[in-house]
Amino acid sequence: MEIINRRAKFDYYIEDTYEVGIVLKGTEIKSIRGGKANIKDSYAIIRNGEVYLINMFIDHYKEGNIFNHDETRSRKLLLHKNEIKKLDNKLKLEGYTLIPLKIYFVRGKVKIELGLCKGKKNFDKRESIKERDLKREMERKLKYK
Repeated sequence: MEIINRRAKFDYYIEDTYEVGIVLKGTEIKSIRGGKANIKDSYAIIRNGEVYLINMFIDHYKEGNIFNHDETRSRKLLLHKNEIKKLDNKLKLEGYTLIPLKIYFVRGKVKIELGLCKGKKNFDKRESIKERDLKREMERKLKYK
């Protein structure tokens, strides 16, 4: 099971990626296993030396009863202290953003691929669209030859 943020590559230049753990409740894990999560509008911030994922949507687990979780609560991400310091410097000084790119399982544990990103301007996005269209057209021509 893998949940991918397809919009991230279109909206941002991805400079570096990190594999991080996340602190979840039991019903959240069951919902993610069922594919009921969305990271499209989420981002990460550093607060008091800890990294938090903001605005990640995990749907209620239907068998969860009163033990269900809040759908868009802030979730703590697990990184080493040195990595957090390095990311904090880049975020403050160079204007980067932390964006979740993908959610996946490694040996039964949920991991998030976190990208250190810089935003694209509108003309950069148009260039990406042109390149993608040219690539498709070349593939079609090669296919029908």
